Amino acid sequence: MLYYEDALKADTVTVEKVTFPNKLISLAGNVYKPKAENLQREKYAAIIIGHPAGGVKEQTVGTYAVKLAEKGYLTLTFDAGYQGESGGMPRYLESPEERVEDFRCAVDYLMTRADVAAESIGILGMCAAGGYVIKAAGTDLRIKAVATISMADLGDLFRNGLERTMKKEGRQSLLAQIATQRTQEAQGEPMIYGGYVANSEEELAGKQNDYWEAYEYYRKSPAKHPNSPNKFIFSRMGSTMSFTALDRVEFLGTRPLLIIAGTKANTRYFAEETYEKYSGAKELYWVDGATHIELYWKKKYILSAVEKLADFYAKALEKDRSWSR
Repeated sequence: MLYYEDALKADTVTVEKVTFPNKLISLAGNVYKPKAENLQREKYAAIIIGHPAGGVKEQTVGTYAVKLAEKGYLTLTFDAGYQGESGGMPRYLESPEERVEDFRCAVDYLMTRADVAAESIGILGMCAAGGYVIKAAGTDLRIKAVATISMADLGDLFRNGLERTMKKEGRQSLLAQIATQRTQEAQGEPMIYGGYVANSEEELAGKQNDYWEAYEYYRKSPAKHPNSPNKFIFSRMGSTMSFTALDRVEFLGTRPLLIIAGTKANTRYFAEETYEKYSGAKELYWVDGATHIELYWKKKYILSAVEKLADFYAKALEKDRSWSR
């Protein structure tokens, strides 16, 4: 096992708490840099890392941020707007449009730092953020390399269900519930919330193993965090359902794309479809034996992914190493 707190205990990186704006909202982040003298630089290649839907920066993305900083990168994680330590009301809003803009604002922030090599910025998204970073990079040419881990298109998941098992009748029923709830809220009734994972074992009866793994990771393991309460505003689910991560993947042009997924992940079809859709420089890297969630916490899988990511970013971001001397 390798959780965020375990990674920090090694005391191999410095951690700087930062904030930066997305319009009127202040986003809360952490910047990591290596402590090892041979890796310290005046300017660093930088990697922005986005968390899964409902997650926060102190979970799996924090682990990856530490491990990539140990490789010599400046890494930035942050809580999405309306979530975690970041500002924004109403709380627990999962807005694809705003989350995509969060990443562009993260690039804005890195452009203000004297220790960042402006032409060497990469991005990494986990789960739903994998879809968001592809969307953000498509229209932000300052992002030079894109990678995903356990990538998922949250809009597709919400409108079609996991492995696209939701039928038309189920979708229409869900949309009817959303419409009714929006009307009730407009008339003064309180918001209600959905959950990304189960909150109890009773909710998991008859579910596949991956559902159990998500429950264990977010609700039972050391990764459980008070700023990640497993909530999203149900009445705003319709806007998420209309989001598509891969409708403009060609906007990445010729920039390199690395897709990392577990061979046993029940979301692997997103990785395969992303790879097929993109005609630029690309690689689909399979972590043998890993499920979607095991790439969040299982040490051997994390280290395998980090080695691949470090090699990918070195080739994509550090072709001209003169800035690092």
